[in-house]
Amino acid sequence: MIQNKKDRIKQLLKYFIGRGIPVFIVLGLIGTSTTFAEVKCEPVDKKRIKIEGYISKTYRKKRKQVFKEFGEIGSTRVALRVYPMGETSKVIAVGRCVPAYIAQHIIRKSMQYSTGVESLVQQQFIHTHWVGVGVTMFDEPSQQIVSTDQVQQLLKQDISDEDFHILYRMLSVPNELVPYFGLQVPNVKTAHPTTTGRGAN
Repeated sequence: MIQNKKDRIKQLLKYFIGRGIPVFIVLGLIGTSTTFAEVKCEPVDKKRIKIEGYISKTYRKKRKQVFKEFGEIGSTRVALRVYPMGETSKVIAVGRCVPAYIAQHIIRKSMQYSTGVESLVQQQFIHTHWVGVGVTMFDEPSQQIVSTDQVQQLLKQDISDEDFHILYRMLSVPNELVPYFGLQVPNVKTAHPTTTGRGAN
């Protein structure tokens, strides 16, 4: 068991370093996965995943069908709304206790019924059993832009829950500097994920 975990960490290190991710960031985020595991997640049959946010106005007339599709994966509570104007946000947020198969289902539906997925929110700002779709409550310093290829990495078939969340945390690390009145200032929201989830209930 221990050897399997070491092998998986080695594989992740090789994968991310091969893509130009600095070693200290990889080690830091893999290290936090152990911290996250110390606070055990309640299973989804006891605490369902809440899906909150917006779908595109284009689907207003068939919103009931769309909401049903989001929840068809099971173990969820759907609290979506139709975005009242223009395009939805391209932001998605996934709590650390959301199983990979549920997160992937919601990401796919978001790509289908919102404007898309182009930015991920850091997990320390998100409730453990919560997914935000097209949400606007998080500012830019608390999230990171992702490419289409990176989103597809999250959608990889048969990815484990642990590897999904290690990858999610890796991809959602925000920039160290953010614009402020024409200057680049340190981003105060770049702390590593903690064991406490925050956000919607």
